[in-house]
Amino acid sequence: MSRVSLPHDAKAGPTKPEVRAVLASKLALSESDHFVEVGSCTGAVTIEAARRAGRVTALERKAGRLDVTRENLAANDTSAAVELRAAEAPEGLPDDADALFLGGSRNYEAVLDHAVETGVDRIVMNVSRLEVAGAATEAFRERDILDEVVQFQVSHGYELAGATSFDSENPVYMLVGSASADVAADGCGGRIDADGAAGTSGRESADGGER
Repeated sequence: MSRVSLPHDAKAGPTKPEVRAVLASKLALSESDHFVEVGSCTGAVTIEAARRAGRVTALERKAGRLDVTRENLAANDTSAAVELRAAEAPEGLPDDADALFLGGSRNYEAVLDHAVETGVDRIVMNVSRLEVAGAATEAFRERDILDEVVQFQVSHGYELAGATSFDSENPVYMLVGSASADVAADGCGGRIDADGAAGTSGRESADGGER
């Protein structure tokens, strides 16, 4: 699969490629899925999703950033039907999403409420600030939709005095959950799939095992 090209600048950094790779494994999108992104910004995640899902709806409250999403989307090869909406979530959120990604923390509790009401199967939220990560984790737990919290950090090597040193990116906290009616809590902090198997959501993790 070709890399994501982002020739247009949204004056805000895109979700980094390494983070998008982990995100893709958690979302596990297929051609039958309707993927929804809250806060499309540069369009990096929208583009990745439009290469995997059947439908994509991307919301962006800032008109200038939505234009950047549209321009960057046009610069890439994608296969999904993509709808870009100038809206601030939860307004403008569709009711038939299979997977939902929150790239920021604005109005996230209302967005989570909508996800619960509409039974979104896969929900992922990225957070970079520790305090927000803690509050968001509690919000997921209060709604009984939390499967896991992943914290990771990426470092890129560069040459220094004939050797290799590293520049570190800001840590990312990734909250992963599900509001699907097919997944219920087991009463012990885990989750039970509709077929009765204990686990989280039954979706594959990045290492190929069950999460």
